[in-house]
Amino acid sequence: MVDRVLRYKKAMREDNLLAALWVSVFLAGTCSSAFAATPTSDSNAPKPIHASKIVLIGDSTTAVQSGWGGAFCAEHVASSAACVNLARGGRSSGSYIVEGSWALALGELRTPGFGNTWLIIQFGHNDQPGKPGRSTDLATEFPANLRRYVTEARAAGAKPVLVTPLTRRMFKNGVLHDDLGPWADAVKRVAAEMNVPIVDLHEQSRAAVQAMGPTASNALAQRPPSAEVAAAAEKGTTISASTGVTTTEVNDTPPVEGMGQAKLTFDYTHLGPHGADYFAKMMAASLAAAVPQMRPLLIP
Repeated sequence: MVDRVLRYKKAMREDNLLAALWVSVFLAGTCSSAFAATPTSDSNAPKPIHASKIVLIGDSTTAVQSGWGGAFCAEHVASSAACVNLARGGRSSGSYIVEGSWALALGELRTPGFGNTWLIIQFGHNDQPGKPGRSTDLATEFPANLRRYVTEARAAGAKPVLVTPLTRRMFKNGVLHDDLGPWADAVKRVAAEMNVPIVDLHEQSRAAVQAMGPTASNALAQRPPSAEVAAAAEKGTTISASTGVTTTEVNDTPPVEGMGQAKLTFDYTHLGPHGADYFAKMMAASLAAAVPQMRPLLIP
């Protein structure tokens, strides 16, 4: 009986040793596999992002649906940069501040986490006379507002870029009528005075539209012109954009309850998809030339 007990205990000890051996072998294999799968360095680990931000402010010629800004952000800015279009239709350099839009833009400029934040500034159309509550004095208020944008943008840690106003597209006897030249000149003076990079979109767009002529440049608008407007353009002189247009043609997008409504029409100022992309591409190329540091962020 004693012999059987001793043999049983010996067998148990041997079984335990064998089991322990298998466990050791298993653990050794598992650990070696884990170490083999683990990189010896963090070379494959995600690198911290160095993102930039581009903020646009201005009037309808920069805003979504009616200006170049929507196409610029969507098609001409790399994914390494956030592009925020805060331009609003109908605003002047003064009313944009008074209504609180500039305060919102400053908040965007102060957002932490971005390596560089650029502010693109384009005003002028609604600063012209004849726009109650929006017009600004060309000699005093308009340049003062531009200086404020530049100064406060820099204080917020952003890098401002001034843009001269996009040309309108009205012709007389085949020659483009330039009614925004004085405002473009005012922007240039502020840029020189404050050492701010500048894109002369006015001169570039004026030259491009003059080369197109009245008929081809009409294709830059949100909608095709009426037959009467198209016929006048063929003769080299533009007429009132609303000639021959009915009310239903001016705004034919059906309203949807609770949603906004696009207001699309033909005129000589605003841009449709073709015009928006044409000038957005021009802006991307011009910014790359004027601000070399932005080149990696821009797509031709």
